[in-house]
Amino acid sequence: MNQKMMRDLQNKMLKIQEDLAEETVEVAVGDGAVTAVMTGQQQLRSVKIDPGIVDAEDVEMLEDLMVAAVNSAITQSQELAAQRMGVITGGLKLPGM
Repeated sequence: MNQKMMRDLQNKMLKIQEDLAEETVEVAVGDGAVTAVMTGQQQLRSVKIDPGIVDAEDVEMLEDLMVAAVNSAITQSQELAAQRMGVITGGLKLPGM
């Protein structure tokens, strides 16, 4: 691969990474009780909790829903990033991507 092709590839990868910083996935768990929004760079943007599920007697359930929402958002965000980068890498498994 010549230098121009490498530069073009790097520029395309940088553009995709910039786009992933703005692109989001939204995951709801517990029938919408907890919703997590995450960028394509695995940055948590927001967590919404339905006030109707807040129960001082059962904080553990809320904690479990939070973990499930965030973990699911991470997985979907990583899948989104892999899909976007796959356009450039042609499905190659490159370290750090």
